[in-house]
Amino acid sequence: MRPNILLITLDQFRADALGVAGAVVETPHLDFLARQGVRFSRHYSQSAPCAPGRASLYTGMYQMNHRVVFNGTPLDERFDNLARLGQRAGYEPTLFGYTDQALDPRATNNPNDPRLFSYEGVLPGFICALDLVGAQTPWLEHLARNGFDSPLAQRGDAAEVSSGALSALGAAALRGESERPEELSISAFLTDHLCDWLDSRSDPWFAHASYMRPHPPYAAAGAWSKYYDLSAMELPISPALETHPFHAMAMKTSYMKTSLDDDEQRFIKAQYYGMISEVDSQLKRVWAKLQELNVWDDTVIILTSDHGDQLGDHGLQDKGGYFEESYHVPAIVRDPSNPQTHGSVVDRFTENVDIFPTIAELLNVPVPLQCDGRPLTSFLRGDTPPDWRQGASWEFDWRALFINDEVDGACQNWPADRTLESQNLAVYRNTDAAYVQFGDGSWIAFDLVADSTWRTAITDPTQVLSLAQDMLAWRAQNTERTLSGMLIRDGGVGRWPEGVSWH
Repeated sequence: MRPNILLITLDQFRADALGVAGAVVETPHLDFLARQGVRFSRHYSQSAPCAPGRASLYTGMYQMNHRVVFNGTPLDERFDNLARLGQRAGYEPTLFGYTDQALDPRATNNPNDPRLFSYEGVLPGFICALDLVGAQTPWLEHLARNGFDSPLAQRGDAAEVSSGALSALGAAALRGESERPEELSISAFLTDHLCDWLDSRSDPWFAHASYMRPHPPYAAAGAWSKYYDLSAMELPISPALETHPFHAMAMKTSYMKTSLDDDEQRFIKAQYYGMISEVDSQLKRVWAKLQELNVWDDTVIILTSDHGDQLGDHGLQDKGGYFEESYHVPAIVRDPSNPQTHGSVVDRFTENVDIFPTIAELLNVPVPLQCDGRPLTSFLRGDTPPDWRQGASWEFDWRALFINDEVDGACQNWPADRTLESQNLAVYRNTDAAYVQFGDGSWIAFDLVADSTWRTAITDPTQVLSLAQDMLAWRAQNTERTLSGMLIRDGGVGRWPEGVSWH
């Protein structure tokens, strides 16, 4: 019998906020899932912000291949994804929440297609059971029906409000979470719909629960907003005295700079932790529903995040840049068919690009050739592949700051002007060190043995060369491969691509 598949993403959830034993953050129900599955302690997202990170999760591809470089970058229609894979396996992949994948403009002939006016599109292949993109309109209507101070209740029916105004209303409702009971939170609302949907299932199902929290605004729901003592919150890691020019620029931009006020930093962290614990309390309801329906041991659960949060570390807020606070994320996989590994912790480097091929193998569907990631199924059985990666990689691209509609602007003056192509960086880290290569040719490296906070630079040329070579090898081994493994001769030899019906 085919298993049920439940993919859960918690948005902007950094790994060190997972409440394992002794941690400040309390996440008893995530901890329960870890005891019932396998936790990957060195798991990394491949890019930030949301759309690029999710593109890697959904396609199994590094950013250098899928090329979703910022929120709003179109996802190439030709790419496979985990929802389409679920369809091929006989499921009806169903979404609760959002996926933040912008439409490929070549997939429409209508210049007024509403999908061209927002990047918060639904990944092709998903049936959307609960649409929480953009303004989270169903949730706003839910708040209004329950008589609470919903911004929508003050403006009338959603159909009478513009999309821009709705987005503002959604943001205002999120900022007001602390003023309402947690039973009316956006996380509770998603959980309500997911549990109701589970009640109606009979055949094997494939669901993606995409929770907004702990994403900003930093306002935990109800009592969770006061759950953590501000005085117990550690202050962020301060920036190094000498920084790379990109880091110095980031600390001055509205997108990434953070307040240096200690009280504000403690407040933000307490709200962030409160949001995590509140979502954790909602997951308790999901686990209980699966057990009530007697499908707990028929369901594969995969939990991760699209990226992390700087939380003030290195003078930065939100997500992006090269520090690992934005990319080191939780990953827990519960495969009921392998109880012998439940409760184990894998400390090898794993990545979000591994999730798609893992689902493919669990569903006994061929792993698409586009995938840069590798299946985690060996670890779920208790084995470690002998040639597993020795480090993790991620990328960040900030060219969106330079994209505009001016005819003579830098982004339009192609092919002479290559300004956009240098606004990016790539990171390779292993156990001992991290190397950052910038698109303009500059670089920086960090000694993680001497200083795990990424503030001690490596200057030894031999060590830097070795790290740079590892990054070059990573890029060389992960270039696009769909047709490169076969030759057109003798009717076609080698590794055939997917989609050839007569092969």
